[in-house]
Amino acid sequence: MRRKPSLSSLGESEMELLQLIWETGPATVAEIHERALTTRKVAYTTIMSQLRKLADKGYLEFEQEGNAYVYRPARNPQEVRFSVLSSILEKVFQGSAVEMVESLVKHEPLSAQDYAEIRRIIDEMEHRDDKGGTAS
Repeated sequence: MRRKPSLSSLGESEMELLQLIWETGPATVAEIHERALTTRKVAYTTIMSQLRKLADKGYLEFEQEGNAYVYRPARNPQEVRFSVLSSILEKVFQGSAVEMVESLVKHEPLSAQDYAEIRRIIDEMEHRDDKGGTAS
């Protein structure tokens, strides 16, 4: 089994493949290729090389079963999302979470339900802070 290196950036196609594996679980290159074909035309060898790159970057693990390689997530979705957002936060917003959230809230169409959910999350974090807990 490979050591988990620090996460590096993901391309759009790589993120799509990672999402497929998170949704469906461990799969061979052929199975992943078949699933990918439902959304776009892509060569088997392209899928194979992208999966290998994802493994090299630490997002996937694989093992050989017979003649096939079976790929599985090496990182959970929350960890990857946090890593991607942290990178964007540093590169685009110079570490300012306020500017990042402000940009999203002001420029992304949010429903009343979305705003209510955001308020609920903030209230929950403030309530935890008031009780001596930590907001994470």
